[in-house]
Amino acid sequence: MATLLYRLGHFSVRNRKKVLGAWLIGLLLLGVIAQAAGGETSTEFSIPGTESQEAIDLLQERFPTQSGDNARVVIASDDGSPLDLAQLTSISDELSELPEVLGASDPATIGSISPDGSIAFSTVQYEVDAISVEESSFEALVAAAESIEADGLQVELGGGVVTAHSQAEPESSELIGLAVAVVVLLFAFGSVIAMGLPLITALIGLGIGLMGITLMSAFVDLSETAPILATMIGLAVGIDYALFIVTRHRQNLADGLDVEEAAARANATAGGAVVFAGMTVVIAIGGLAVVGIPFLTVMGLAAAATVFVAVLVAISLLPAMLGFAGHNIDKFTLPGMKAKTSSAGEVTLGTKWAATVTRHPVIALAGGLLVMLLLAIPTLSLRLGSPDAGTQPEGNTQREAYDLLAEGFGPGFNGPLTVVVDLTSASDRAGAVAAVTDAIESDAGIAGVGPANLNEAGDTAVISATPTTGPADQTTEDTVNRLRGDGLRDVEADTGAAVSLTGSTASNIDISKKMLDAIPVFMILVIGLTLLLLMGVFRSIVVPIKAAIAILLSIASSFGVLVAVFQWGWLKDVIGLETTVPIISFLPLLMFAILFGLSMDYEVFIMTRIREEYTKSREATESVLTGLGASARVISAAAIIMVSVFGSFVLGDDPTIKMFGIGLSAAVLLDATVVRMVIVPAVMTLFGDRAWWYPAWMSRITPNFDVEGEQLMHDLEARDAGGPETLDDDHELVGV
Repeated sequence: MATLLYRLGHFSVRNRKKVLGAWLIGLLLLGVIAQAAGGETSTEFSIPGTESQEAIDLLQERFPTQSGDNARVVIASDDGSPLDLAQLTSISDELSELPEVLGASDPATIGSISPDGSIAFSTVQYEVDAISVEESSFEALVAAAESIEADGLQVELGGGVVTAHSQAEPESSELIGLAVAVVVLLFAFGSVIAMGLPLITALIGLGIGLMGITLMSAFVDLSETAPILATMIGLAVGIDYALFIVTRHRQNLADGLDVEEAAARANATAGGAVVFAGMTVVIAIGGLAVVGIPFLTVMGLAAAATVFVAVLVAISLLPAMLGFAGHNIDKFTLPGMKAKTSSAGEVTLGTKWAATVTRHPVIALAGGLLVMLLLAIPTLSLRLGSPDAGTQPEGNTQREAYDLLAEGFGPGFNGPLTVVVDLTSASDRAGAVAAVTDAIESDAGIAGVGPANLNEAGDTAVISATPTTGPADQTTEDTVNRLRGDGLRDVEADTGAAVSLTGSTASNIDISKKMLDAIPVFMILVIGLTLLLLMGVFRSIVVPIKAAIAILLSIASSFGVLVAVFQWGWLKDVIGLETTVPIISFLPLLMFAILFGLSMDYEVFIMTRIREEYTKSREATESVLTGLGASARVISAAAIIMVSVFGSFVLGDDPTIKMFGIGLSAAVLLDATVVRMVIVPAVMTLFGDRAWWYPAWMSRITPNFDVEGEQLMHDLEARDAGGPETLDDDHELVGV
């Protein structure tokens, strides 16, 4: 691989205009095609194999009028006085005439009015699911609500249709991350041109990745979170990968190589580490496909594709840009700054820190483990769920509708359970419906049960049940589990009916369980595959095992930070969180994949430098000192950039995006500081030469990936010294 990257580096520099033009044309064409395809992201997703999804599928087959989504129009008097019943009937009639609406319930008829008469709601039932409702139909609903408000009433909108069509435009918070990246790169390189190259290439790669996601959304259901997640990851790794290659290129220039050779060698060495690290990220995130959850698979593949593009850009477009920069890469500096290139033997803050850790490895290891384990403690309280409208910012119509319903009808009213009764095998269908209704009403966690609705064939009934507690409350989850257990199984046995629970609350519970069940299998797969890859790279038993344990520590501690902030409420006001919320159900699995891949980046970049030094000197402690000292500055800069990019997304309103931002930034910060700068050098120092022990029989059967191009560099040095190796016209090594 190193030879291939070396030749690619030469090709890109020599043909830099063509390479740049090809990437820009590709970006333009993909953008045009993506916009023409007209893809849109969705808030809807399904979880095959769960009780709630099976109930939804049954409704779509037998009771289509109940399978479509709805909007809830909440009406309240401004002064708390009772609402006029005739006016409510008129409002429901008006809502029933809206486009794509099957009908709207009349609060005056069905009694959906609060006990004091000041709050009421009408359920507007649509023919299709929320995302399929035309935008013009949604706009008609909003216009109707505004018309009602003109009559002196407060009107707020909620429900699935409103959620699907009220997606706020994503804020440009990533610009803050970019601004921080500019500052960090200026301090790291001391040169405007050197700073600009990683940003330019990262933005081109990100643009191609996002256009690809837009195109993908025209053919598959893609979560609205996917583009934001891809932006986070694509921007961060795009800058970081370019940072590593530019750093090595500038070192090569400082050693006296010409521009083309310096770029080619940087591509063969640092570029090889970029390819390996990037492919590890792609494998980890793409591995979500084995979990069997469609929306998560698509989201993972979208993020993985963005990382893959970032790798391709780094090893092909970046060398071309280095060719354009030439020897001017260090010329333009800001006042008070100078171009910085580390040289061998230079005493830096990194080398001083490495010396301190290697002198006191036991203390360093104990202190690092203590910090990580303390931060991981809150993970024991991890509870999965989904943020609801109650977590939206104040003033948002969905939040206002949520609060009004909770005030007028109780907290459980915002998360009703939909009970689907399959009466096909019931001998007494009416008796079966009555028995199911009685069983639900008798549960202590149920505040009320609505009348049963039967389809035309009479073989399916739908019953709405309101819990006593809110949709995200642990007590509500206990109620659902109780009903699914002894609460309804006895009724099924007695009547022959098949009963299943669905609705947003039940679906969220099912999703959480599905995710938790998938985590162990996914972890074993990803960790096992990564251990094998690391053995091939480092020819060691200790290094891969140490890497897996260290990465798990980073992940556990970052989950602990999430629980402390979002479930316990620590610093929630600082990040603009309205109330405590459970951890979004799919976040642990997705974060594990992302963090495992990103942590491997730092593992590869640091350990390859340590191994490179060890193969030369065979001095274990000295190799840690030299390798860490050479890597500390660039790893620190890369980590600060990643933390800034991820952390900037905390500024948005969406709790899910806030979770990703805090979780990813906390994990990268801890991994790049406590793990890579304290735990890793301490472990490597304590193990000494034993860290590089590898059985001979395993060495024979394990492929040697040569990530840092060790053999290539040896051959090139032999050529430079007039040895028995040379290069042909295509820069491929051949024997003389």
